[in-house]
Amino acid sequence: MKQPRYETVTLEKIVGGGQALGTLSDGRKCFVWGGLPDETVTFRVTKKKAHFIEGIVTEVLHASPERIAPRDASSYLSTSPWQIMTFSAEQNYKAALIKEAFELHNVVLPHKIDVYTDRRKFQYRNKVEFSWFSERAGESYPDTLDLAFFRRGSKGKIIVNECSLLPSGIITLAHSIRDLLHRKHISARQLKTLLIRSNQQGSCVWQLYIKDRLPNIITREETEMLPAQGGEIIYSDPRSPASRITARLAKFGDTTLTDTVLGTPFRYACEGFFQVNIPVYEQALRDMQEWVSYPKCTTLANNDTGGENLPVIDLYAGVGTIGLTIGGDNATLIEINESAVAEMQRNITALGRANARAVLAPSEKALDFITPNHVVIVDPPRAGLHADVIAKLLETAPPRIIYLSCNPVTQARDTALLTEEYNIRAHRGYNFFPRTPHIEHLVVLDRK
Repeated sequence: MKQPRYETVTLEKIVGGGQALGTLSDGRKCFVWGGLPDETVTFRVTKKKAHFIEGIVTEVLHASPERIAPRDASSYLSTSPWQIMTFSAEQNYKAALIKEAFELHNVVLPHKIDVYTDRRKFQYRNKVEFSWFSERAGESYPDTLDLAFFRRGSKGKIIVNECSLLPSGIITLAHSIRDLLHRKHISARQLKTLLIRSNQQGSCVWQLYIKDRLPNIITREETEMLPAQGGEIIYSDPRSPASRITARLAKFGDTTLTDTVLGTPFRYACEGFFQVNIPVYEQALRDMQEWVSYPKCTTLANNDTGGENLPVIDLYAGVGTIGLTIGGDNATLIEINESAVAEMQRNITALGRANARAVLAPSEKALDFITPNHVVIVDPPRAGLHADVIAKLLETAPPRIIYLSCNPVTQARDTALLTEEYNIRAHRGYNFFPRTPHIEHLVVLDRK
């Protein structure tokens, strides 16, 4: 086996990916997990390129005053690598990363960067996907079976019994399914993943993704003993590393969850897209709502929502949680995912929203819906807005664009292009994912 290589460095800053950056004696940059600015650390090299290397801290020689002990000492690097810093430091770094992302594209945000938090640092995440791990204890003993996460920086796995990001109900259900499968001598090589979601009331649903077609791997009678409202056995093609649905082999109970967002009820599937931190998401929606009415709005702190209510176009709409809560009486919701649109349409019908329209299409193929007489809301994936969407926005110049992003780097890139026709009226960050480097950021753009 290849011998591990170690380096020692003094770290300088936190970078956009969430690692700490340092410079080696030969001038190469290193990107390190498990370290903080101003710390001197020894790290194990996990990736080596011509001009940079990556690694994971194995020893802290000089600690930052911002360092704290991680709550999940054995697994935090896989799930929430910022458990090693104080929460105030996390808030400051997230604000700094937003500022840096926009400065990289020569965009100056007009106000002090505020990152909203409800200060709930743990047990906020309502969705998890576990992998599996087995090892043979001996010739006369069956394989072990454990829940696992992938180890950061390698293809290996780490056994997980607890995770501080998850509510107790999800952990209890995961243990129950693990123990049931272990009693049946199921091995990890027959399984792919276990997906569990819960709503705000604590009701859970699960999906067991398997590599072998074993529809009776869990019986109906056994599922009635699980602390869940429903679940599914899903065959997922083993040739694909992702947990994609190839065939639904069995379904038990009610597998659809219901949650309310700003008082509006929504239905969503276990595998569907839905926010994992609803209380913080609701604050983002309240902030966005102040800008949906055009043009009589001034600041995020201003509760005056008067003015003409222009129709709304909601791009990358998911199951409709933005357009159907704050989109007003006339909203068109565009979404590429067929199952999400099906849920969205059910939500529209259940809410009796006669003037809301669900459109199944990629946003870049639904450009005719964008007109100069709409307020446009966008919440794209991490890759940001499609180039054709930006071109159409610049061409038609709707009066206001409300842009919520899970990646300030691509949002800043898109905003730089849009400032050809728009000014930034407001902006705010949101700590949707405490103890991780992930940041949500809102920008409101008004036509010049």
